[in-house]
Amino acid sequence: MRVLSVSLSQPSTASAALSPHCRFQPSSSSSSPSSSSSPPRSLAVKSGLPFTHRQNDTILGNGRGLEPARSYFPSSPALVSSVGDLFAFILTGPLNKEMGFTEEKVAETLDKWILYGGYLCRLFQMNELSMSLPEKARIYHYYIPVFLWCEEQVQLHRARFSDGDEIPPLVIGVSAPQGSGKTTLVFALNHLFRRTGRNSATLSIDDFYVTAEEQANLRSQNPENALLEFRGNAGSHDLQFSVDTLSELRKLTKEGMKAKLPRYDKSAYGGRGDRADPSLWPEVKGPLEVILFEGWMLGFKPLPNEVVKSVDPQLEVVNKNLEAYYDAWDKFIDTWIIIKIKEPNCVYEWRSQAEMAMREDGKSGMSDEEVTDFVSRYLPAYKAYLPVLYSEGPKGMDPDRVLVVEIDEERNPVGCENCLVMIP
Repeated sequence: MRVLSVSLSQPSTASAALSPHCRFQPSSSSSSPSSSSSPPRSLAVKSGLPFTHRQNDTILGNGRGLEPARSYFPSSPALVSSVGDLFAFILTGPLNKEMGFTEEKVAETLDKWILYGGYLCRLFQMNELSMSLPEKARIYHYYIPVFLWCEEQVQLHRARFSDGDEIPPLVIGVSAPQGSGKTTLVFALNHLFRRTGRNSATLSIDDFYVTAEEQANLRSQNPENALLEFRGNAGSHDLQFSVDTLSELRKLTKEGMKAKLPRYDKSAYGGRGDRADPSLWPEVKGPLEVILFEGWMLGFKPLPNEVVKSVDPQLEVVNKNLEAYYDAWDKFIDTWIIIKIKEPNCVYEWRSQAEMAMREDGKSGMSDEEVTDFVSRYLPAYKAYLPVLYSEGPKGMDPDRVLVVEIDEERNPVGCENCLVMIP
């Protein structure tokens, strides 16, 4: 398996040219808000990134009416110097070597890097000429390289069809543990797709949780199983609802077609959550080109009972429930982004930050004690299924269409000195 090990910290030295694609090759050893909603502040607590934005900086609808392409190279000496510094910084990105971002390739596409960086700076209200190192690394070492990879996947997907064919949207699955930054990554990717003229939509596996009433029933039916007391694990999702939704969205290939994107309100019932009122669900119009589908357990595969029981006996029923999830979720995914972490226990801190941000926004959020109890119900699944996901990849995946990005414990561009691309 070829893994992009992204410690997202101090930049490494510039890399020489290597393969033009990042490929996921299984080995034998184990190793959302719509475009008009505010970006998730909860994932910005440690990074210091100001995750708020101005409404007029976000392209709505189908992404039409965009400004024409033009050169973004500045003319003043001061700005030319700034561009030179940015070019040198981009070349230190830890993803460059494996993704084929050579010095020549970056130079040829520097207009795009500047343009996309400007879009994201305006989205997150950053000053392009006075960005901090963490902000620059988040934008130019992470979000933009991943977007460029996604854009290439869209082009490859559309090239598989003949002229006149109705082309279904490319479904990009983003699998990452809770709090690791996947929601903010998806938010940034969705914004860039829309700003560059591609109609895109976002979904989360959270959008397919059963209702609060059904969750209460599930809890009463499994009174001795703490893993099913709260939403999250396999068994707490409405799988038919997800099949119907994804099937409908994949049919949005023509002008005039439209569909609703379901949403889940995690703040309802004191943080226990409930499906949001359908009147609040955003609408997406066809033709749809990209669906960004994110979730903490996307790609998890059932394991032998003795394996899951050795992790936690309560996982046995969860493991059984997981058997139906491939047909409800994973089989719809064309391309994968897997965010790899080293230690699942960091989810405790990440979740605490998310709940704190919710409370600061005036929403109901869990206390630290409730967070500890909540996350403890996910850890058995992480310990059982993440090693297999990292070593084998999702079921039915195309190795050429899987990007694995490893992040550090801080999940942001500061903290670790060694930013190496590792190829096991």
